[in-house]
Amino acid sequence: MSEANQPVTLARLQALYTRLQDLAQQQPPELARPLYIDGHCCGWATLAACDALRPTGLAQLDADALRIGPGLRAGPELNAVLAQVAQVLREARCLRGWRDELLDVTAGEHHLGVIERAAMRPLGLVTRAVHLNAWTPDGRLWIARRSLSKSTDPGMWDTLVGGLVGSGEPLETALVRECGEEAGLDPHQLTRRGPLRTVLRMHRRLPEGYQVEDLLTSSCVLDAGTEPANRDGEVMEIAAVSEARAVQLIESSEITLEAALVIVEDILHRRAHGLA
Repeated sequence: MSEANQPVTLARLQALYTRLQDLAQQQPPELARPLYIDGHCCGWATLAACDALRPTGLAQLDADALRIGPGLRAGPELNAVLAQVAQVLREARCLRGWRDELLDVTAGEHHLGVIERAAMRPLGLVTRAVHLNAWTPDGRLWIARRSLSKSTDPGMWDTLVGGLVGSGEPLETALVRECGEEAGLDPHQLTRRGPLRTVLRMHRRLPEGYQVEDLLTSSCVLDAGTEPANRDGEVMEIAAVSEARAVQLIESSEITLEAALVIVEDILHRRAHGLA
């Protein structure tokens, strides 16, 4: 039996998951300042973002913090300021691309406003990502290779489905939407899907800023003969691989950190519940 088909020991999986968790808990970028909006600490603004906003009057830069829209409470006026902040960061080349998508700005249970998706990382704001681990009836895992045009982790393997939750979008709605866009899976093909569960909140330095992201995942077994197919152009290849092969790809850093965490957590979850 080839190594790619041999069962992976529980000890190996647990050690791998611990290592991945450690990689997902990095300190904020050097010289980043805590970000306050409406009196709530909600992110970590990069030095470049602070410098870009310093002369604009949109934010107050202190020695120990950046305060956007000081004195403003959550509402239309603050949202207008956040829209201007995103434009300033765009013009200062602090952003990677521009998505024309709004995400929620939050601090715990507090909803503070909305801002352009591309501005989330330079400001270290919390995002939520929903993933789907889709298995074949014979125990293989569907994975997708990211397009070379992706701004983050181009060309790396990923979960079959994974994407950020939009402003005001329910988690389940976001996942079903992403399943259609990224894997060509419609709701009737997801009837054997389990509920979403939280894996962890990751903190990772990126070239454009700080990724603070809640990873949520759901699992399903697709019917025999189901062939996922990408619809939005963000995936260059889809493959079904053995559990052991997925672990090999993770150990060789060919799968994104987020996907690695989600996949290993799911394998452990399946074993704990007698599903593997």
